[in-house]
Amino acid sequence: MQFPRPLVVAILMAATVLPGCSLLGALNALIPTDAYTKQSDIAYGKLPRQKLDIYMPTKPVNGTAPSPTIVFFYGGRWSDGRRQDYLFSAEALASRGWVAVVADYRLYPEIRYPAFMEDAADAVSWAHAHIGEYGGDPKKIFLMGHSAGAYIAVNLAADPQYLKARNLSPSDISGVIGLAGPYDFLPFTDADVIDIFGPASQWPATQPINHITGHEPPMLLVHGRDDITVKPRNSESLARRIKEKGGQAELLLYPGYDHVKLVKVLAAPFRKGEPLLDDIARFVNGSSQQASAPARQTMAASPQGALAQ
Repeated sequence: MQFPRPLVVAILMAATVLPGCSLLGALNALIPTDAYTKQSDIAYGKLPRQKLDIYMPTKPVNGTAPSPTIVFFYGGRWSDGRRQDYLFSAEALASRGWVAVVADYRLYPEIRYPAFMEDAADAVSWAHAHIGEYGGDPKKIFLMGHSAGAYIAVNLAADPQYLKARNLSPSDISGVIGLAGPYDFLPFTDADVIDIFGPASQWPATQPINHITGHEPPMLLVHGRDDITVKPRNSESLARRIKEKGGQAELLLYPGYDHVKLVKVLAAPFRKGEPLLDDIARFVNGSSQQASAPARQTMAASPQGALAQ
């Protein structure tokens, strides 16, 4: 079902002024439900926020064969977010025939680094052990995230300690899709970020870029050129480091995209004509077809600055 654009805009504008109506809730009310079946509230651990939802495609990309699985981590500055609000991103992935897993993780100020990394690793470990029961292929697990969630996805692949503690390794991950993630954002300047990541002596170890060896799974790093929340330098620096170390990284910079638009275009009402889902499909499905839309740009010179709040 496709809603007329004026109706979409009206509903989303109403969500900004009506009490009890969230913008993400209004957006998700517009998302079609025919691309997936859903299993909700699956525990991957014993704590209240250690739960995930699974979206199984109604038309798997490989027919009756197991489908590639994408474990998605949402953003929110490691202090906000819930999996139910990201139905729109899961529906986008399921619409291409992949199994989508959206996992909650514990948030600041309840916890601090590295607890959310440990939760994410537990979610991936659960998927590796159980996703076959839901039509997913445990040998084709991809990690994906936006903003703080992209940090989590990339850091799981870059710093092997979290998966190793669960008898897995980055080699068990088929690829990583990072949307506007902070991967190289020292020095910390904001009080909450300083509190989240602990004493200054620990800071270098929190940066995904400092763990790159060139043996990471392939990465697709996408950033909006107009992003002033998490600056494009993060993705540019990481892609450059991976390539210097002999690893595989593709960098896509979208002109005219800011931090929110980069993930918003996954939603069905805003998806038409946008390159993101096609670029993800090319990466996940292993196509050699080159990106051709005018919105795509590759590696460019790195501007100064990293994380802007």
